[in-house]
Amino acid sequence: MGRLTTHVLDASRGCPGSGIQVKLYRVKGEGLELLLRTVTNADGRCDQPLLEGDRYVSGVYQLHFEAGAYYHAQGVPLAQQPFLDEVVLRFGIDAQQPHYHVPLLLSPYSYSTYRGS
Repeated sequence: MGRLTTHVLDASRGCPGSGIQVKLYRVKGEGLELLLRTVTNADGRCDQPLLEGDRYVSGVYQLHFEAGAYYHAQGVPLAQQPFLDEVVLRFGIDAQQPHYHVPLLLSPYSYSTYRGS
């Protein structure tokens, strides 16, 4: 059985992105099906895999990270409308692969991601 995991690193502060709200969606046609809401822990990770077991199926997914709210909570001065308010990562999963790890490297004005291990 496979699993999907994520973590967030706050590159601007050089620490884990803790307390960031994360939502996982499955893309269905033109719409989105909400599968999970969670919050990153002190290590910037989620306490449980986002998908595992019977829920780990091939398809297109989106992870939504509440970056603007996170930086506001950290006291980072941002414009009234932050440049990065919600970071959305859209990616595919082939369930024959045992593990997908989708990390987010975040700052108030940029982000990057990759398929981790």
